[in-house]
Amino acid sequence: MTDAPRTDDTRTDPAFVATTRTFYDAVAEDYHARFRTVLDDAPLDRALMGAFAELVGPEGQVADLGCGPGRVTAHLASLGLRVFGLDLSASMLAIARRENPGLRFEQGSMLELDLPDGALAGAVSWYSSIHTPWERLPDLFGEVRRVLAPGGHLLLGFQVGDEPNHHDRPWGHPVALDFERRRPEPMAELLEHAGFTVLSRTVRITEGTTVARVPQAFLIARR
Repeated sequence: MTDAPRTDDTRTDPAFVATTRTFYDAVAEDYHARFRTVLDDAPLDRALMGAFAELVGPEGQVADLGCGPGRVTAHLASLGLRVFGLDLSASMLAIARRENPGLRFEQGSMLELDLPDGALAGAVSWYSSIHTPWERLPDLFGEVRRVLAPGGHLLLGFQVGDEPNHHDRPWGHPVALDFERRRPEPMAELLEHAGFTVLSRTVRITEGTTVARVPQAFLIARR
């Protein structure tokens, strides 16, 4: 895995991966400005991360997959976890490194993790599976399971719903992307089929300053 933006190999990426990277490269600074303090006003989210941190413990390595500008990575680190962030977007990673100089951030795809089997004690996908098509989620969850050690934990967050939330030209940038909303029950079934045991399903109404006025779902699963 490299910190430098990928060049030739991006041409072999699935179209949805390339589209996601392009979108977040374009909106990174505006996205960071809008959401940089969102966790400050989300006590239930912080509580779930605290439970995840307690399950994982301070010894093993944790990956924040799809870390964006690194706010969740930094919060997990503040809970005592040995955590690094991974993201597709070089622009998002530049912000993450700027804002969190003591933490490690790497560029890569959740579908092809440059990690040995069983390397992680924990993984977090905090609203980062929402750009992966439904038919590719088994691949994603299988890859996460591969890099988790037996007994390792996954924290998965996403918006609840049946139709995607389409963002077109956010903050005036000439890009567009679908943010998939999903139901917790079929997501839990996919995790079980991938070899996880789902320990917790939490659905909450929107709290704080979150933009989308839809319920939010959080699953904690163990390999």
